[in-house]
Amino acid sequence: MTKTSTCIYHFLVLSWYIFLNYYISQEGKDEVKPKILANGARWKYMTLLNLLLQTIFYGVTCLDDVLKRTKGGKDVKFLTAFRDLLFTTLAFPVSTFVFLAFWILFLYNRDLIYPKVLDTVIPVWLNHAMHTFIFPITLAEVVLRPHSYPSKKTGLTLLAATSIAYISRILWLYFETGTWVYPVFAKLSPLGLAAFFSLSYVFIASIYLLGEKLNHWKWGDMRQPRKKRK
Repeated sequence: MTKTSTCIYHFLVLSWYIFLNYYISQEGKDEVKPKILANGARWKYMTLLNLLLQTIFYGVTCLDDVLKRTKGGKDVKFLTAFRDLLFTTLAFPVSTFVFLAFWILFLYNRDLIYPKVLDTVIPVWLNHAMHTFIFPITLAEVVLRPHSYPSKKTGLTLLAATSIAYISRILWLYFETGTWVYPVFAKLSPLGLAAFFSLSYVFIASIYLLGEKLNHWKWGDMRQPRKKRK
């Protein structure tokens, strides 16, 4: 049965992410704010999509916690499997990628990812909530609870499909508006873009594999058993 302290922690994290999504949605309604946070435009940013992803994941996790405590683990195997798949293939890799990619580019040249003008628009605490605190939160989830990993083929395929979907959206927005989502893309040639996107996938795939290693180090082999052929 899930520990009460873990259930409370999951509820607090869910509340935090709900608050962040609500706060940002209200900021987008402010006519003084630029288009970066206005209306549906905000859903083109991986940072904000990640906040939504984390909210969904911790919502599923809290539901799983409640059902396990009320039903004693019965009839929730599907929900638990979905929770683990969501965390292992998306929630952990994406949040870690956002944390690392943002701060690497920020420290190298912040104008490539987060121009200084945004300091007058986005509070410092919100910047860290979106780009810094996400990492210790997702790392804590690895330590607090074991997660069953799918086969490497399944996990990396799902991660690749998600990456392709997001890259397709970035390209579509550029062809529609003539403006890149992030300034760094404007500095790259078509070949440079292809290399950037390819290396980004290699990077996030490496994070996925790291997450599996960390999970194995903490909890032992939690990979889903393969089905035997008849």
